[in-house]
Amino acid sequence: MTTIDYVVVGQGVCGSFVAWNLEKANQSFIMIDKPDPLSSSRVAAGIINPVTGRRIVQTWMIDTLLDHAGKAYAQLGEALDVEAMTQKNSVSFFPSPQMLQAFIGRLEEDAAYLSFPADQEKYRNQFRYDFGYGEISPCYAVNLAELLPALRARIKNNNRLIEETFDHSLLQLTDEGITYKDIRAKKIIFCDGAGAMHNPWFRNLPFACNKGEALIIKSDHLPTDKVFKKSLSLAPLAGNLFWAGSSYEWDFQDDKPSAIFRQKTEKHLREWIKSPFEITDHLASLRPATVERKPFVGIHPHHPQIAILNGMGAKGCSLAPYFADQLVDHLVKNAPIMEEADVSRFRRILGKDARTM
Repeated sequence: MTTIDYVVVGQGVCGSFVAWNLEKANQSFIMIDKPDPLSSSRVAAGIINPVTGRRIVQTWMIDTLLDHAGKAYAQLGEALDVEAMTQKNSVSFFPSPQMLQAFIGRLEEDAAYLSFPADQEKYRNQFRYDFGYGEISPCYAVNLAELLPALRARIKNNNRLIEETFDHSLLQLTDEGITYKDIRAKKIIFCDGAGAMHNPWFRNLPFACNKGEALIIKSDHLPTDKVFKKSLSLAPLAGNLFWAGSSYEWDFQDDKPSAIFRQKTEKHLREWIKSPFEITDHLASLRPATVERKPFVGIHPHHPQIAILNGMGAKGCSLAPYFADQLVDHLVKNAPIMEEADVSRFRRILGKDARTM
């Protein structure tokens, strides 16, 4: 029997930061994760944008999150010898006069993160646009494509990784903690993304998972120093590749790429981008969003052996570093978790599962 402090289930951006923080806190752990190239963390563009929605409002806690993310990614990137995060401001082309006026209105109310560049002709050689553009700054691109595999290799090299699907039926709760197969630990931390909808301990939480899709395109003629947006986002990846997406589908049949999305997105891109490009891939995944648009963080209110970090939706790259830090500090130092995010706010509905386990 192997005895450790924690079992961590899932190695998306949430599980990765939990593992990293446990390592820094000198806590022993084993991560259980089956490789999935189409998990939401690996399909995402990794963009941190301080402004969101058609109303162009600041995202929840953005000042705090940006400061924390900058430090967290820099530290993790240095440890892994990876450029973890780079600034890539968002150039937003207005699809209509109404959106132009909405942007100007927000700029007059609160200019934080927003600007209206004087040179509105700057991108005429690359893109077709009729109503100008605004810029959102600072925005950041997280290098998930290198960061997550590099951290996984570190965990694996330290003999802390089991590459398999977690079997909930084998999890046993004890007075001292948990057992799973031949592992004994104080607690288990679920960072299982959309899989939490089928997790018997947390399936009653108010998840609102949605499906996202994106195309990967290749072009030698597009700028790589910005993220561009016109109804959809075009984010630079390594080399001459770009991520084009994403959709938010709330009524979906499966998590597979759809012909409708590809046709619609390709048509939009060819109308918007002036230079030729090639589609190299089509990706799809489910985002673990929540009804309240607030994450689920903390210890199960009826089972102190079980914890969760989940529900980040499309904001995982900004939320995960901050709340992984809070969770690990809570586990190790008994520090408080933000009330708005603490999973104990769902004590009643989680009690339904507690009575049937």
